[in-house]
Amino acid sequence: MFIRIGYDIIFNLPAPAQILTMLNVHPSRFNSLRGPETLRVEPFAPIVSYSDSFGNSCGRVMAGAGSVRFINDAVVYDDGVPDRAGWGARQHAVEELPSDVLQFLLASRYCEVDLMKEIAWDHFAGLAPGWTLVQGIADWVHSHVTFGYQFARNTKTAMDVFNERRGVCRDFMHLAITLCRAMNVPARYATGYLGDIGVPRSPAAMDFSAWYEVYLGGQWWTMDARHNIPRIGRVLMGRGRDATDVALTTAFGVANLVQFNVWTDEVGGY
Repeated sequence: MFIRIGYDIIFNLPAPAQILTMLNVHPSRFNSLRGPETLRVEPFAPIVSYSDSFGNSCGRVMAGAGSVRFINDAVVYDDGVPDRAGWGARQHAVEELPSDVLQFLLASRYCEVDLMKEIAWDHFAGLAPGWTLVQGIADWVHSHVTFGYQFARNTKTAMDVFNERRGVCRDFMHLAITLCRAMNVPARYATGYLGDIGVPRSPAAMDFSAWYEVYLGGQWWTMDARHNIPRIGRVLMGRGRDATDVALTTAFGVANLVQFNVWTDEVGGY
C-alpha cells in the first residue's frame, strides 16, 4: 500500500531565530519513499542536515522575523501489516542487555522511573515477565487514562499522568514507558505519522502521533497505550528517551504557531 504524508506548518517569529527540526521521515524509512521528500521553508532559508545521537534525521534553519512556513509532501510504501505482537518474547536480565539499550531503562525528562518504581511493582509484579508484562502495562494505561486534547500540557510528566489520569497520546506513552522501565523492560519513545487506515476515521483534525517500543527477545516491538490495538501504516520520524528528544521543531526564541495541517492518507497509483 502507499501512503501520502506531509504537513503545512506556519510560525510567526517576532525576531530572527535558529530553529531545529525533525520534520523528515526516519532514516529507516528512506528506502520506502517513492521519490524524495519535498521539505521546503518559505521564505527560503537553507536547511543544514545532521543526525542526532539517536540516529534521527534532523535539520537546523536560521529563520528571519515574520512568517516562516514548513511544507513537506511525500509518498511512502508500507507493507500494510498491522503491528506485530511478541507473545513468547523473552524479557532479558539487565546484565544481558546490549550497552546501547541500557539508557532506555533510566529516568528521563518526562519519565520519572525512580519515583514510580514502587508504584510499578505494586501494580505489575504479579504478571509474568516478557510480553505478558508489557501488554499488561499497556492495557492498564489504556483503561485508566482518558484521552483529550484539552488535557495537553507541555510540562506534564508520567507521574502527573498517573495522578491526573488524563492526557494526550504522548502522555499515555510516557506513563507506559516509565512503568516498563521501572519493571526493568527497556522502552523508548517514538513519533511519526499514523493515519486512520483500517480503522474508523476520526472526526478530529489529523496530527502527528506518538507510540513506544519495548526491547524483548533481542529486538524492539511497537506498543501503543492510547489505541492499544495493532495499527497499520505507522511512518516513523524519530525515536528517543521521551518527547524531549523528538520535538518536531525547537525554536531558540519566540515562535508563535499560526497554522498546523498534517495529512496521512492511503493513496493508489504508485
